[in-house]
Amino acid sequence: MLRVKLRMDYKGAAKSSYFFFGNRSPEKLAVEAREQQTTMLKNIPIQGINIDEIDTGAEVYTITDPMHNNDEVAYAPAEIVITADTLEDLVRFIMREEFRKIEILDPPEIVLNKHDMERMFFKVNEELKCMIPTIIRKLER
Repeated sequence: MLRVKLRMDYKGAAKSSYFFFGNRSPEKLAVEAREQQTTMLKNIPIQGINIDEIDTGAEVYTITDPMHNNDEVAYAPAEIVITADTLEDLVRFIMREEFRKIEILDPPEIVLNKHDMERMFFKVNEELKCMIPTIIRKLER
């Protein structure tokens, strides 16, 4: 069993509208994304994962993002404490765009044998294959 603390920063980018009304700020979009994702984590069971704690108290921050035509992009951080059965179960979290940081809370030391490393690399490869279509769609925009 592994117990880790993850930091996920959920993005909110301003979307232009054809009308003067209906525009929402990047900050509001980031908070909404954080609320939606953390609600899903709380309510949808994930095999091998137990969500122990979710802290959404960190303040939203805004940056100018060169990947979005130098527009303002806001991020709403969340710290999530997870207990995972195996290291491979954590891969789905660390391969996400929102992932920023991981702190292993328990155990204090991890020893991986050859078989453990092979399983982890295989899981990373599976997650990457699932992400490729999403990445391609984003690049085509």
